[in-house]
Amino acid sequence: MLEAGVELARGGGPNAVVLREATRRAGVAPNAAYRHFSSHSDLLQAVRANALSSLAVAMESEIAGIRRIKDRGDLARATLRAVGTGYLRFALAESGLFRTAFTVPDNVEDDIDTAKAGNSGLNPFQLLTSALDLMVEAGVLPKQRRPGAEYLAWSAVHGLAYLIIEGPLSDVSDKEVQSLSERLLKMVENGL
Repeated sequence: MLEAGVELARGGGPNAVVLREATRRAGVAPNAAYRHFSSHSDLLQAVRANALSSLAVAMESEIAGIRRIKDRGDLARATLRAVGTGYLRFALAESGLFRTAFTVPDNVEDDIDTAKAGNSGLNPFQLLTSALDLMVEAGVLPKQRRPGAEYLAWSAVHGLAYLIIEGPLSDVSDKEVQSLSERLLKMVENGL
């Protein structure tokens, strides 16, 4: 049923995650669904967790693709850019799952739900905070400017993603999206 819910979200976002349709696609009787998920909300939360985990994996994949960099400052900057790049690429490639991942407000700071984590055991928010901590450790981001930096970086990248997915940038070319994405990530890096 979770796989069916994920596919529904992938195709239509959070509003497409319907318990009855998930049971139909999974080939189980509607009443049997309640043995696994007590409500539509429970199914949606499970799909959200899966989407957040997929987002974390996409971010980790970008981090893993960083070429060997010896300078700690350059490595820290590249890691932060990889986190942002993975976030944006996932948002654009999997817009239904991306919208589902952020459909319900969540306390991200203390979230230890492993279902939302990537292969490293970190969720998307933890990957961002780790990248920012690396910036401080490398001396690239002054320690006094670190508090709250995750929210500034996240809001900028998340905002651009939504402008491209559902907003006034939805009709721009892939080349323009690439250019805007690169400029935004550089702006975040320099602005912190």
